[in-house]
Amino acid sequence: MVYEVFHETKFHYPALVTFSHNIARLTPKSCHRQKLLEHTLEITPKPFETTLFEDYFGNQNTFMLIREAHKSLSVISKSKVELIEDRIFEYNEKAKQTTITYEQMRERLEAHKSTDALAFQYLFETDSIAVPSKEIKEYVLQSFSPNRTLFEATNEFMQRIFTDFKFVSGFTDITTPIEDIFREKKGVCQDFAQFAIAALRSIGIPTRYMSGYIQTYPKEGEKKLFGSDASHAWFSIYIPDFGWVDFDPTNNKLPNEEYVILGFGRDYMDISPLKGVVKSSGESKLSVRVNVLKLEV
Repeated sequence: MVYEVFHETKFHYPALVTFSHNIARLTPKSCHRQKLLEHTLEITPKPFETTLFEDYFGNQNTFMLIREAHKSLSVISKSKVELIEDRIFEYNEKAKQTTITYEQMRERLEAHKSTDALAFQYLFETDSIAVPSKEIKEYVLQSFSPNRTLFEATNEFMQRIFTDFKFVSGFTDITTPIEDIFREKKGVCQDFAQFAIAALRSIGIPTRYMSGYIQTYPKEGEKKLFGSDASHAWFSIYIPDFGWVDFDPTNNKLPNEEYVILGFGRDYMDISPLKGVVKSSGESKLSVRVNVLKLEV
């Protein structure tokens, strides 16, 4: 299965920008479940300098330095990605069969084995994922008992978020505290992922933020409009002796062959599609278009 992904980000500035440097994280990963076949990045105005590098988490980054004065910035990413269906299905089925319990996982991490060392960095708070309240910890613990398997408990927790929270766009932004999302029980995929991460970390489960895309379908009888998709977010937990397992609370499912992974990190800021610094004045306006198309092969 091959997908073509189009992701356009545009900034419009009220005054001339005389200097800017940005980092784009718009190159899908190549990993056990997918293979990057093609990728291009179109930047307007043309950068004075660009540098490709891999960050600490293994995400592909493009640094761009623009010295030409401009009032708008356009970054268009075009990718072609092959999803390896058999591997994805087999991996998810094996994850369902893992038997390690929540209590066993806690005991295992307390032993500080070298094989688990890299997972520990996903246990701590970050600037955008703070230590949650007692109420959030009590909420997540409703799904976790000592002798319940880690997969089963996390799967139920995902289902509860899907049931208890409403998808409402425009209510939040990247600065909205986790406590507000929990109190109002609404937000978007990014909010549900970061809420789940905060809650799971609070009870000792290494959890990372996943960023990417998902195939969407128009309503029956309607035609899908180009650019009507959006980037997507979900979370992934660490199961000792198995690996990382993804859960999507927005759609109440394990990410399958319809999900393209862009990258991962401790939170949204580690894998934000585009960020940087500009020399200008006034507030910029952002517009984004995303299109995910399954190709006939």
